[in-house]
Amino acid sequence: MQLQFKIKRFNELSTQELYEILQVRSEVFVVEQNCVYQDVDGKDQKAIHVLGYYEGDLAAYCRLFGAGDYFEETSIGRVIVSPKHRDKKLGHELMQTAIEAVETAFNTTEITISAQLYLKKFYESHGFIQTSEMYLEDDIPHIEMKKS
Repeated sequence: MQLQFKIKRFNELSTQELYEILQVRSEVFVVEQNCVYQDVDGKDQKAIHVLGYYEGDLAAYCRLFGAGDYFEETSIGRVIVSPKHRDKKLGHELMQTAIEAVETAFNTTEITISAQLYLKKFYESHGFIQTSEMYLEDDIPHIEMKKS
């Protein structure tokens, strides 16, 4: 399966793209994970947004931050594959694209993420290693992971 990627800064997003991003983030992080939290966190304006479309539908998404904008190092966050597209294994394609986009945009290979614990093996397959004990973020087990 091939995703068609758009990589944009906040001010380059159309209102339709922003709506799709917020819709899929809310669908997964608020509704599916039954987690009441403020997804619209004031950080989107600093991020580079990676949108992966499958047959015209926003199927995968994440956002990238430069060093100091979220973590000390560059980071990838809000990694999502839409529930209706999970059978296509699009997460690997999304992560490869995100890692390449970090290297291009920020000229570094050092990346920090706050990963949901159950996705540890997925992120390890992309070169990340666990660098913290488990901690709760919005009542969901997470670990810090780094790639260099």
